[in-house]
Amino acid sequence: MTKQSSKLRWVIFASVLFTYLFMSSQRTAPGLITDQLMRDFSVTATTIGLVASVQFFIYTALQIPMGLLADKYGPNLLLIIGASLAGIGNIIYSASTHEYFLFFSRVLTGIGDATIWVNMILILNIWFSKKEFTRLIGVSGMTGSLGFLLATVPFSVMIGILGWRGAFLLTGFILCCCSVVLYVLLLKKTKQSTVIRQHSRQEKTFVILKRVFKNRQAWALFFCHFGIVGGYIGFVGSWAVPYMMDVHGMTRLGASQLTMLSLIGALIGAPLIGWFTSNLGTIKRPYIVFHFIVLLCWSAFLLFPEHPPFYLLIVLFFIIGFGFGANSLTFAIVRQTVPMSESGIITGFANTGGFLSAVLLPSTFGYILDFSQTSTNSIVDGYYFGFLIPVLFSIVGIIGVMCIMESNGNRGSDRNREGTQ
Repeated sequence: MTKQSSKLRWVIFASVLFTYLFMSSQRTAPGLITDQLMRDFSVTATTIGLVASVQFFIYTALQIPMGLLADKYGPNLLLIIGASLAGIGNIIYSASTHEYFLFFSRVLTGIGDATIWVNMILILNIWFSKKEFTRLIGVSGMTGSLGFLLATVPFSVMIGILGWRGAFLLTGFILCCCSVVLYVLLLKKTKQSTVIRQHSRQEKTFVILKRVFKNRQAWALFFCHFGIVGGYIGFVGSWAVPYMMDVHGMTRLGASQLTMLSLIGALIGAPLIGWFTSNLGTIKRPYIVFHFIVLLCWSAFLLFPEHPPFYLLIVLFFIIGFGFGANSLTFAIVRQTVPMSESGIITGFANTGGFLSAVLLPSTFGYILDFSQTSTNSIVDGYYFGFLIPVLFSIVGIIGVMCIMESNGNRGSDRNREGTQ
């Protein structure tokens, strides 16, 4: 029985998704206790901001190295180690007595988090056929959004019951248990060796990186992901609530509820777009359409010098979230067009583009706000010109997706690709 017809693949898929759910929740969960940390550790908001952001920087910086390691040694051990590090990081976070321990714990969590997406893509690549992969990659993207959702009301309730230390301790314990389950499923059940070399001929890292940086397809995927990810994560995760409070006069609760609508759009969009694309038989054309839709939504903010009417704001936030759900198609194209021996590095390279834009947008948007308030003393004008950033990012994404070369042929049979593990 081949891996792609084994019932074990569904157990593995569910276990990896459960791990991803809790890992992704820890990207934003510390934001729920900012005031408590400042009070308990007697530190400034700047210090807490540094602690919170270090995980994103490490995640972004490690995507390419993680792809290289996954291509050389296989995804199994890396994912197991990553889940362990994320778990240990959360346990240390829960027991911290000094801000240095908080910082160190988020570094460990960031390293662990950096392992999940690239290696999950490779595991799906090995265990599922091309058509199944396109559908399941959408479900995987939805799981990441569910992780953000888990880090809102459910995690707040957990903090209320257990206290913030108890909540992070429990999460760390769950992630450590996930690493044990993954070890049993990926290594023991499949009787794999601890380290699995993807191919016998090992090239120098510099040679591999040089080839990737000269690869037009790799850059197209980088810019494609850059354009569709940054606007959603960068704006919705940082400036959406302040925008609705400052410009539309909404309460924090009302603004948060509208942000939740965008998250619901992403939850619906990811699996639906994956299913639709797998049945359509092409990836590039629908991906171009969703990129254009997202660009039109961001551009709509520029049509209103003051602000869009509230009913339009609801529509825009939902569609932007729904369009963000298409970002998983980047990796469906990797699956279709990139040799298995380089799937990890190209996946990591493309994912770096997405999270680089998510890191750049909040700071750039904030700079425009500060400049506008200094020069015109108008926060409304600041937000208006700030929307130029997601518009420009979206244009970069459209250029990227239009430059992608889509292949209808196979890179080699699934059976042959499975044999590399």
